[in-house]
Amino acid sequence: MAGRVLTRFVNRSLLEVAVGAKGERIRGSNRFFRTSASWIVGALGSGRAAFLLGLPVLSGLSYQALRKLQSSAVVCALNKDEVLEQADYLYSCADTEKLYQLLLQYKDSEDAEFLWRLARASRDLSLLPDTDAGRKKQLTFEAFEYAKRALERDDKCFAAHKWYAICLSDTGEFEGVKVKIGNSYIIREHLERSIELNPKDATSLHILGYWCFAFAELPWYQRKVAAVIFSTPPTSTFEEALEFFLKAEKVDPNFYSKNLLMLGKTYMAMEDKEKALHWLTRAKEYPIHTLEDKEVHKEAVELLNQL
Repeated sequence: MAGRVLTRFVNRSLLEVAVGAKGERIRGSNRFFRTSASWIVGALGSGRAAFLLGLPVLSGLSYQALRKLQSSAVVCALNKDEVLEQADYLYSCADTEKLYQLLLQYKDSEDAEFLWRLARASRDLSLLPDTDAGRKKQLTFEAFEYAKRALERDDKCFAAHKWYAICLSDTGEFEGVKVKIGNSYIIREHLERSIELNPKDATSLHILGYWCFAFAELPWYQRKVAAVIFSTPPTSTFEEALEFFLKAEKVDPNFYSKNLLMLGKTYMAMEDKEKALHWLTRAKEYPIHTLEDKEVHKEAVELLNQL
């Protein structure tokens, strides 16, 4: 169902989002990082490289602090800003276990900045291929609780709304179709609130576009099933999905291979072959830095062959 499609998306592309101290974006050749990617996710910090090749500019870290960061299993910092900068650096390096252990020390914090990052780290840990099913479920609900607490502590934090939506979507995987569809309304509300609080966050725009695409392409028989469960199940259109994907690209051009792919797929669904070719070609030519970029490249090539 659409809920599963949405969850699948969040599991792949939003995992690719990394968030920095003040923003959030998606991992890629010219993205800082990250929330994200995706997904979950770009300018979460003050830099722009989601997947860093080489040493980043760590203005807040001393040489000794950097040495600690590189060598210790758990990074110790003296103040909030240093912890957050170290956390965002570990996230940009995809050092998930070390990041989780660092932030777990602040699980009882009342600060939303620690809590939404811990939600993200718990979620990322749950998605690692060597995480067993029981641990995955535990981490999924743990991530949701951290995101929920972050939102309770600061409902004006756009990243708290974003990660609440993402983590809520994840929990639906364990709670059945009816709950997943019901959660879809809440997920959209929080994504919209995240965008309202930070209109420049490309990944939130992308995720909402994917939400719209998932429900726009829902087959008629699945719509009927959803209508049995809810008198007014979630609906959307490809035009609405396109609007969000284009906005994301305008806010941060070429920020994410998956956004380029989804623009191509949306134009295909709208039977605009010329524009579909344009965006799918851009997706195919996007530099491959992550496993997801590789998957996007493969799908783009397959779709171009169909056209």
